[in-house]
Amino acid sequence: MNITNDVFNSVEQSKEKIGELLVKHTALTRSQLDDALEIQRIEGGLLGDILLQKNYIHPHELIKIVCLQIGIPYQVEIKVEEIDPNVVKDLSINYAKHHEVLPCLETDFSVTVLMSNPFNFNVVNDLHMIFKKEIKIVCTTPLRIQDAINRVYEKANRNIVDSIEDEEFEENLDLEGPIDILDATADEAPVIRFVNSIIFRAVKERASDIHIEPYDRETVYRFRINGVMTEILKQPKKTHAAVSSRIKVMARLDIAEKRLPQDGRIKIKIAGKDIDIRLSTIPIQSGERIVMRILEKNNTALRLETLGFRGKILEGLQDLASRKHGVLYVTGPTGHGKTTTLFALLDRINSPDKMIITVEDPVEYEVPGISQIQVNHKIDLSFAVALRSILRQNPDVVMVGETRDQETAEMAINASLTGHFVLSTLHTNDASSAPTRLIDMGVQPFLISSSLIGVLAQRLVRTICNACKEATSLSDYEKVVLDIDEVPTEATIFKPVGCPKCQGTGYSGRTVVSELLLINDEIRALIIQKTDAATIKKAAIRAGMRTLRGDALDKIYEGITSVEEVLRAINSEEAH
Repeated sequence: MNITNDVFNSVEQSKEKIGELLVKHTALTRSQLDDALEIQRIEGGLLGDILLQKNYIHPHELIKIVCLQIGIPYQVEIKVEEIDPNVVKDLSINYAKHHEVLPCLETDFSVTVLMSNPFNFNVVNDLHMIFKKEIKIVCTTPLRIQDAINRVYEKANRNIVDSIEDEEFEENLDLEGPIDILDATADEAPVIRFVNSIIFRAVKERASDIHIEPYDRETVYRFRINGVMTEILKQPKKTHAAVSSRIKVMARLDIAEKRLPQDGRIKIKIAGKDIDIRLSTIPIQSGERIVMRILEKNNTALRLETLGFRGKILEGLQDLASRKHGVLYVTGPTGHGKTTTLFALLDRINSPDKMIITVEDPVEYEVPGISQIQVNHKIDLSFAVALRSILRQNPDVVMVGETRDQETAEMAINASLTGHFVLSTLHTNDASSAPTRLIDMGVQPFLISSSLIGVLAQRLVRTICNACKEATSLSDYEKVVLDIDEVPTEATIFKPVGCPKCQGTGYSGRTVVSELLLINDEIRALIIQKTDAATIKKAAIRAGMRTLRGDALDKIYEGITSVEEVLRAINSEEAH
C-alpha cells in the first residue's frame, strides 16, 4: 500500500500527539519513537516516513491513528451478513479488489464505503461519479476488506443460483433461431437466468472467452478479457450439472453424453447485437469443462490499420495482399489474432472480380462475397481434403485456417505454384522459424523457397486505458530487462492505474505487435540450404525487418502499452 503525502502531512502537523498515540495503540516503543525523532532532528523529513522506513510500524497502523485524529471512523470488525449485495452491482469486483474498496450501505443521499486507504482521493472521486451521491468513508485493514469483498460478491452471485440445484431441468425448450437473452424474465427458471447473466456480463465486459471449470467441491467461472484470465465467481459443484445441460441445450448438443468432447455453436442477441458463441466441452476428472468463445458479428469488418499495423509492416502487408500468387503465413500462439489478421487481409483483397474460398475450423467470421468451408472431421472433411476440392473450383485466393501437417502444407504450396494466392496460419514463435517448421513437417526446401513470399509473426498486447493512465519513466531495471541503453527524448511512456471504465485493470482493448519477414534472394538461398532460424533472422534484419521486440518498444515509447504488458506477452527469448 502507498501512503500518500496527505497522510504524512497529517502526521507531521501533530507529530507529538501522533507519536504518543502510536506508542499507546501500536507496538511502537518509547525508545523507537525517540530514535525516529532524533533522526528527524538531524536529517529532517516526515516522522511517519521515518517510522515506516525503520519498520517500527506498519503502514496501516499509521493510517489508523490519522483516521482517529481527523475523525474518519475506523472499523475493526465487518458484519458482512448486514451488507446488501445489491449495493455492489454497479462496481466490478476487479476494481473493488484492486483499490481495496467496498460499498456497504446506500441511502437516498449517500453511500458508505469501506476503504483500506481513505486518502486515495482518486478512488473517492470515481465512486462519487458512479453513485452520484455523497461518499462516506469507513476505514479498515486490507486483509479484512479483501475478505469482505469476496464474501459480499459471492453472496450477490449466489442470489440467482440458490435454486438451481433443486430445479428439474426442462429439455424440450424452443430454441429455433437466435435467442434474445434479455427476454428472460424473473419467472424464468433460475438456471436460465444464471446462464444468461453470465453471457450478458461477458459481453458487457468484452470478454473473448468464458471458462467454466468444475473441481472437487466447486465450479470456477473465469473470463478471458484482453487475453488475460480473470476469475469471476465460484459456485457449489452441485450446480454444475444443470448449468452444463442448459448450455448444451442452447448449442443443440447431446446433454446425455458426458464422456466425449463436443463442439457446438450458439447464436444469441444481446441488446440488438448478434453474438456468435463457439462452444467446446471436454470431460475432465471432476466433470465437463466448458469453454465459450464469444464473437460479435457486428464487429467483423476489420482493417489492418485498426488492428495496430502501421509503417513499413503495413506497407509490406498491403503489397503482399496485391500479389497474384505465392504463400503468406501468419504465425503466433493461439489466441493472438492470427485469424483476425487473415480476414483483415481478405477484406482488403475481396472484390467482385476475385474468387475467394476459405477452409476453416471453425468458421469464425462470416463474410459476404467469400465462400467458406467448415472442416468436419466426423465425415473426414479435413483441411487437406477440402483444399484438394477447392482447387478444382479455380479460385483466385485461398485461405487455409491452419497448416497442421505435411499434406496440407504441400498442397497449399503447390496451389501457389499454379497461380493461386494462399494465406494460412502456422504455430511458430517468430517469423524466421516458419521455413524451418515447414521443413520439419517434411516439405522440400526448394518448394518453400519457390512459393513463400512472406511470414508475419504477431502477438496481442493490452493497450493502456486512456481514462486513468499516468506518465512515468523507465527504471534502470526495466532498461536492463528491455536491453536498451537510453530512451528516445520524444518518448511518452505511461503506466496503467485502474478505474471503473477499465474494470480496475488499467488496460482497455488490445493492439498488435508484429514482425514481417519478406522473402528475398538471400533468404531463399538460406532456405534451400536448410539454414537455422537465427541465421535467417539476421539476414532479414539486414534487409530491414523490424523485429517483434522493436515494434513492442515503439508502442511503449508512444504510450500505447506498458513494459509489464510487453514482458507478459512476449518472453525475453522471443523479444530478442
